[in-house]
Amino acid sequence: MTDTRLALTTAGSQEEARKIGQALVERRLAACVNIVPQVRSIYRWQGKVEESQEWLLLIKTTSAGFARVQEAIKELHSYDLPECICVPVEQGSLEYLDWIGNSVG
Repeated sequence: MTDTRLALTTAGSQEEARKIGQALVERRLAACVNIVPQVRSIYRWQGKVEESQEWLLLIKTTSAGFARVQEAIKELHSYDLPECICVPVEQGSLEYLDWIGNSVG
């Protein structure tokens, strides 16, 4: 197990995804944010099944950085309840994992 975490969120537009990703990296909350365009999401919201096009953000951070990522997503996001989940990174290139740790401050 490493200290590295992969956080996930979605955004309703390319502009919002870019705004969130840029802010997370500029604030040193994430080393890198990948934006995967136009994913189709199907979900239950307020008692109804909804479907929408979203942009998926893959956020590389640390365990300590995740709480701050979560706060920033709440601050920057337009959704009432934005997705913000965290997956521990079990293994990876040591140089890459070190870069993430050194980039998050």
